[in-house]
Amino acid sequence: MTIKIFIKRTVSPEDVLPLTTLLKKLRSLSLNQNGYIHGETLRRIDRPNESMVISTWQSLDDWNSWLSNPERVAIQDEIDHLLGVETEYAVYEV
Repeated sequence: MTIKIFIKRTVSPEDVLPLTTLLKKLRSLSLNQNGYIHGETLRRIDRPNESMVISTWQSLDDWNSWLSNPERVAIQDEIDHLLGVETEYAVYEV
């Protein structure tokens, strides 16, 4: 079963560049993960400080494997520290 992960983040203008750098690291790591299909990052038009990452995975097991990947966890910890909030994920089946 294919799944989609939705990750909404709010970032202050001064943190956009550091966040972008960290998201690029995550994206490059995810490309080599089993079950990763694709991902995209969107910026909300009426609230430019809000972004949405949508990633597609072949299965929930593939996503959970990526979620617990130590390299991903380290980068995600940096993101959470930068933004001052813990990232939340919404998982949907297609």
